[in-house]
Amino acid sequence: MRLAPYIAYLKKSFLRKSAYRFDHLMSILSTCLRIFIFWEIYRTLYGTRQEVDGITMAMVTTNFILSMGLDVVFGMDDNFIPGKIHDGSIATELLRPMSIKGRMIAENMGSSVFKLIFHFIPALLIAQIMIGILPPASPMMFMCFLISALLGYGVMWSISFALQMLSFWVITTWSITTLKNVVINIFSGTMLPLWFMPEWMDRILRFLPFSSIYFTPVQIYLGQLSGAEILEKCCIQIIWILIIYCVGDILWKCGQRKLVVQGG
Repeated sequence: MRLAPYIAYLKKSFLRKSAYRFDHLMSILSTCLRIFIFWEIYRTLYGTRQEVDGITMAMVTTNFILSMGLDVVFGMDDNFIPGKIHDGSIATELLRPMSIKGRMIAENMGSSVFKLIFHFIPALLIAQIMIGILPPASPMMFMCFLISALLGYGVMWSISFALQMLSFWVITTWSITTLKNVVINIFSGTMLPLWFMPEWMDRILRFLPFSSIYFTPVQIYLGQLSGAEILEKCCIQIIWILIIYCVGDILWKCGQRKLVVQGG
């Protein structure tokens, strides 16, 4: 498989994002506002207490700063396939001598690289100056954090890919995408750190893919997992990527067989 076309799409996606400077300035402001709002909420909840169930305010702050930052970087174009089915351009895309799934990955990665450099890092620096964030437990843990975050990105992309395939059977995927975003925000540890979840719910969430997106990388960053546990968590992330991708690929193949395009 030639990589040049996909790299070209990655660069095109990156440059397209850079054209809207005001938009990405507003995105930085939006991320910072979310961080400060959550910081004020948890600061009020903690009050004068140094920790709750062994979880310090600094750990909570680090969790939502990193989770919200990764949430910005992991933002997916959930309308890629639905939009092309709606306007009929999916027929042209299927005729191209390249994988449409590869193009989806390339364009999402181009956008994610841009948001990492121009959204996440500036917001992280502002949060570090204004609030403060714990450093990684060790250089090795930081490297493992980066690997786990990349796998978390894979889980998020696979979920987006599988849900987009439903557009072959439904008129609009807006409600599905909205539900997906709500579920991920709640059960991935972004809004409420999973440390504070009831024990019975924590046992359930261990077998779901959502905690693999943000919470697992944060746990590694804070040094809460041993070497064996890190390997186990990363294997769980890989398994979820494969499972969800395979489901999406089946839907993709079935969808192509029932696709009918009129006009376009």
